[in-house]
Amino acid sequence: MGNYRFILSGGGTGGHIYPAIAIANELKLRHPDAEFLFVGAKDKMEMEKVPQAGYKIEGLWISGIQRKLTLKNLMFPFKLISSLLRARNIVKQFRPDVAIGTGGFASGPLLRMAAGSKVPCVLQEQNSFAGITNKLLASRAHSICVAYEGMEKFFPKEKIVKTGNPVRQDLVHLNVGRDEALTTYGLDQAKKTVLVLGGSLGARRINQLIEKELDFFKNKNIQLLWQCGKLYHDEYKKYDSDSVRVVAFINQMDHAYSAADFIISRSGASSVSELCLVGKPVIFIPSPNVAEDHQTKNAEALSSRNAAILLKESELDAKFETSFSEVLDSGQRQAELRVNIKKLALPKATEHIVDEIEKLLK
Repeated sequence: MGNYRFILSGGGTGGHIYPAIAIANELKLRHPDAEFLFVGAKDKMEMEKVPQAGYKIEGLWISGIQRKLTLKNLMFPFKLISSLLRARNIVKQFRPDVAIGTGGFASGPLLRMAAGSKVPCVLQEQNSFAGITNKLLASRAHSICVAYEGMEKFFPKEKIVKTGNPVRQDLVHLNVGRDEALTTYGLDQAKKTVLVLGGSLGARRINQLIEKELDFFKNKNIQLLWQCGKLYHDEYKKYDSDSVRVVAFINQMDHAYSAADFIISRSGASSVSELCLVGKPVIFIPSPNVAEDHQTKNAEALSSRNAAILLKESELDAKFETSFSEVLDSGQRQAELRVNIKKLALPKATEHIVDEIEKLLK
């Protein structure tokens, strides 16, 4: 048998792209001579992120259906047909041994055509509420790797394998000490620290909350490491001080997590999986503006197990201070949250997903 060929597709957001890259990296470790090809949506971030990770990518002219009647929706059938034809040609030319889909619109046409050409397919679903693309592809997949219990309501039970979500390897063991991490950011080792995460672009509603609560944190003698996002840095950098570090983006996430005593975060699938490994008390504030409200469902999967606190954007003004104070003032509550969230961590997810892929290499 010659070199293996793997085709991967997933994108639109970091939550679909990074898992695909992590899976490719693990496959490459095991099969150094393998060939890889990614397929993404032409105008989305995968066209930049995948080449940065060292892989080739082809773009399809595809986008999701908008929720209201727009010109884009009228174009959808044409984009879909164009993408299916293009995907069929890509599969024909590349002749993959296995096709891997991590969700997002581009993976639809590609996996549909791969399955039609008798290429074995593996799906990876990051969220607790399955995305539309993966639901449509499920009947054609050989196995479906999931991160949450109860996914048989979306997928055929016999195809489901619970692996967890791929996470950045440097987070599996936080090797940075708290004091060293606090020094990185010029923060005080004697104070409790809250890490605020709104995703790489930032989250407007979380930023508004932090701005409003600055005095509350100050009165509680708490310092902040506030990742406000690239879009909002100009607006919030005026608050940067000895006890409030305002940054656009955090490159050394292991340092940030080690510095934190408490974390306030969105609840996208990859954030949730990382935070399970980190094992600190977390307040999740889901973004209400995502497909099928899956961030709320991800957060509920943890809060229902007493592994995190869930606050909806609409509840922040009424409930934030009480909810935060309850955790801050109770060592027992902190310990409970730490233990329960850690129980949900699946640090070997990428390896288990690749084990499933390898079963299909005839």
